[in-house]
Amino acid sequence: MNKFKILGVAFLASVTFTQAQDIDQAKREIDAEKYQNAKTTLKSIIKSDPDKGLAYFLLGNVYLTQKVADSAKVSYENGLKAKDEAHFNYIGLGQMDLNASNSAAAKTKFDLAIKEMGRRDFEEYVYVARAYMNAVKPDYKAAIATLKQVNEKYAQQPLVLLALGDAYYGDKNQNDAYSAYRNAFQADNSLIRAKMQLGVLLKGAKAYTEAVKAFNDVIATNPNYGPLYRELAETYYYWAVNVPSKNDEYMKQALSYYEKYMSLTDYSLASRMRHADFLIVAHDYKALEIEANKMKEIDNVNPRILRYLGYSAYFNNNVDVAIKALEDYTSNASNNVMSLDYLYLGLANIKKSTMGTDVTVAEPVLFNKGMALVKKAFDMEPAVANDLSEAGKDLYEKKMYKEAAAIFEIATSYKESKNYLLDNFYLGNSLYFDNTKSGAVKDTIALNKADVAFGNVIQASPDTQDVYVYRARTNSLLGNDELMIKYYQQYIDIVTKKGPEELAKPAVKTKLIEAYNTMAAGYANFDKAKAKEYFAKTLELDPENGYAKQSLNTLK
Repeated sequence: MNKFKILGVAFLASVTFTQAQDIDQAKREIDAEKYQNAKTTLKSIIKSDPDKGLAYFLLGNVYLTQKVADSAKVSYENGLKAKDEAHFNYIGLGQMDLNASNSAAAKTKFDLAIKEMGRRDFEEYVYVARAYMNAVKPDYKAAIATLKQVNEKYAQQPLVLLALGDAYYGDKNQNDAYSAYRNAFQADNSLIRAKMQLGVLLKGAKAYTEAVKAFNDVIATNPNYGPLYRELAETYYYWAVNVPSKNDEYMKQALSYYEKYMSLTDYSLASRMRHADFLIVAHDYKALEIEANKMKEIDNVNPRILRYLGYSAYFNNNVDVAIKALEDYTSNASNNVMSLDYLYLGLANIKKSTMGTDVTVAEPVLFNKGMALVKKAFDMEPAVANDLSEAGKDLYEKKMYKEAAAIFEIATSYKESKNYLLDNFYLGNSLYFDNTKSGAVKDTIALNKADVAFGNVIQASPDTQDVYVYRARTNSLLGNDELMIKYYQQYIDIVTKKGPEELAKPAVKTKLIEAYNTMAAGYANFDKAKAKEYFAKTLELDPENGYAKQSLNTLK
């Protein structure tokens, strides 16, 4: 009997130790972003011991990370029924309250979790802090305040320091974040994430060369830690954006590192969706279409796949596929529809309305439908203006100036757009050229809009010399000789100031002749001496200029 009791205690101790190992394994898998593996491990723990409350909590966290809120809620609620460590699940439900913008309910649940913790525990504080950080609207100050409550004896625990570093980083306190990450790694040099975060700080400071070196130094010690390659991918992506001359090279590096990250984590639907999101920001739409079709094979009913199919099909000129996918996605009220969904649905309709080799005017019904959707996207989020330039330029190059102007007019409504200056230039040109088409009836309202657009370019970049020529031409069409002369003169002043090398350029010489002749024709209406002076300037550049010679003879 005594022997049986001893064996029983030993067996129970062995089971407890094994489960602790499994929990630790799941935590390592979560940290390494191997979420599918972590789910398998945690479900195995729950199956063998349904009273392991911490396993339900960690499983719920994985579901939340993968944006499967319903499954997360079920896991947390089941975890509350467990006999051991059930209180952790209040933290998960609290984060869901934060996601629903119910901070009071979240605080109540966090307090319940902390009330149940033991005197020697500290993990609850870490998880509450991470709930504040991982919420849809992060509250980094609340996370810092939570971590400050950890007993002084445990305040230097590596996981506390790591969480504190993340909270300080989110709160844009680089110095304290650096100290916390450094101290966390010094306290436990197996905590790879803490050392990785030192490189993240460099990435955030746009010190890309140093960030890449920092990540590679960590890879040298642990080449199979997947998150390092995700950070490298993001670093090269931001580097590509900030150094346009290296865009293609660095973007290729970014995509290569993201593939490496995927190979070291998992190819689950959730991971593929994260990959698809990265492909969107990296503008690799051919790869996105491939990924979207792979996701469709895994889960043909997941609505987000329609978004990826729609975006990639639009950029790959499969407009019918794009329209169908995005109409299906945006028409479902339960989907989380974003401004970009309406934007690309609108642009797909616009593209379809202008397709064909002999098309010179957009099909009006489709075009107007597309413009209404683009406007809807802009009203939801004006920053979509950043994504309108290419569509506008495509129409401009097809000489569909009226349609291009409609796009650029929306784009230039957002002054913070990175393309604001160029979009104004294109808007002015589109309106001007639409008024110079064969058979065009002068549209004074449109020409005045063009004048304003050119003025915006001049205000933002006074040395953009050609804009003065287009503004002068616009005012010439408007019949405003005084302003026409003013802007041509400003062009002349700028190129003259740049010196003989600029003046000798054939394109500049052509525009100078245009300026002198048009100014002279304007002066002829009220100052014949000035008119002769400017026709004479034309003949200095082009002695055989027929228009100047004939006009001078007329003025004699």
